[in-house]
Amino acid sequence: MTVALNRPWLSFDLGQDMQVLSWALNRPGFVTARRILWREVRNADLSETLDARAWLCGELAGLGAQDAVAFLTSRDVRRFQKSEAEVDGMCATCVATVGLSNAERVGMRVVRPHDAWGTINIAVRLSHGLSQAGLIEALTIIAEARTAAILDVALPLESTGGTATGLATGTGTGLATGTGTDCIAVAAPVGTDDYAGLHTAVGEAIGATVYRATLQGAHEWLADRQHVS
Repeated sequence: MTVALNRPWLSFDLGQDMQVLSWALNRPGFVTARRILWREVRNADLSETLDARAWLCGELAGLGAQDAVAFLTSRDVRRFQKSEAEVDGMCATCVATVGLSNAERVGMRVVRPHDAWGTINIAVRLSHGLSQAGLIEALTIIAEARTAAILDVALPLESTGGTATGLATGTGTGLATGTGTDCIAVAAPVGTDDYAGLHTAVGEAIGATVYRATLQGAHEWLADRQHVS
């Protein structure tokens, strides 16, 4: 299991073929894959009318990596985060890139120019075998840990620009809970365990490693933005 950086690509080798669940552009849903990739993009790469899925598939074909699960990110892939947690012999490894220029709060939408989009992309590899049902629950724990980390950063939406629209009823703090283009992939050996919730060892390991990687990535993004400004 290795992480390799060859900008604009970042590669997370899972060490073996595993079942992977994600909503990635190129291979969404339940698939089998050996690696998860990030493709860094710049404004010049993507236009408002471009078919991003077709473009990404072409890039993967040029790399000979059509079998991989792949993310698109505007975050500098050199700023990736890697974290690992082990609980009762169950190991969870997280690799993440965190950008918040496209920050959102759940139940709201913020209209932004297309060249202002950033994202949070998270890949988690589990040593513990899960069923498809267990993999679905693992995905929810990753999302919960991501959201907890972003809430703890306390980023006000108004500080990221854009215009809020379609506001949900009720009051809110106006703090970001993620971005409008987040993507998550979780990989595990095929198993029979249907559960990966917060009361399980694998759920605790997932939550700890994702929270840590996301929080560190968010703090670094904020520090980078402050340095630029």
